[in-house]
Amino acid sequence: MTRSFDDLVAEANAVPVEGWDFSWLDGRATEQRPSWGYQRLMSDRLARATAALDIQTGGGEVLAGAAKLPPTMVATESWPPNVVKATRLLHPLGAVVVADPDEPPLPFADEAFDLVISRHPVSVWWREIARVLRPGGTYFAQHVGPGSVFGVSEYFLGPQPEERDGRHPDIESADAVAAGLELADVRMERLRMEFSDIGAVVYFLRKVIWIVPGFTVDAYRDRLRDLHELIEEEGPFVAHSSRVLIEARKPG
Repeated sequence: MTRSFDDLVAEANAVPVEGWDFSWLDGRATEQRPSWGYQRLMSDRLARATAALDIQTGGGEVLAGAAKLPPTMVATESWPPNVVKATRLLHPLGAVVVADPDEPPLPFADEAFDLVISRHPVSVWWREIARVLRPGGTYFAQHVGPGSVFGVSEYFLGPQPEERDGRHPDIESADAVAAGLELADVRMERLRMEFSDIGAVVYFLRKVIWIVPGFTVDAYRDRLRDLHELIEEEGPFVAHSSRVLIEARKPG
């Protein structure tokens, strides 16, 4: 039996959204994964590091998936519910979580780490990354690329032409070089996403807050109802994410 719009929206609006675990969407939404396998590559680098920093760790779920952490492992996070969740998850593994506003400066000394990692940082402060890396150290990350999930953003907000080229790998590469880093690898892929019901859309927008800034169910109820009817008539709503793998090194 098909569930009603009000039922789906109420459920998705009530579920907690702290952390970076999307398992609530199982069976309701899908996203193609990048071919490179960030988790595996990140784990390989952490196993060889002596001191590492994970910037904007979220709830710590990605970092906790590493097979081995280095002797010194620090993670930063700004959102208080995620700080609590990451602390509970990562402290037993030997990692320290630092509450940080995601603005420069990073609360660490110069040349403190031989590896800095980040998965989907909201902002990238290249000069701070270069400052806290030791000579010969590496920044390894998966960034959100240009125009990511704009099919969803523009459905609710209308055309966003000035935002489409933001986070382009060419721009980020130039910024990394300007900060004194040397690029070792840059790759980008666009990946198919499908939302099978309006509850999945509501949950996603509550969790990934930059897709539709200031999103609330009440503010967008009419547009949500239209999308619910579209999904009911035509099937899953399709969008595309954009992901960039970037590796940069500080000259030795």
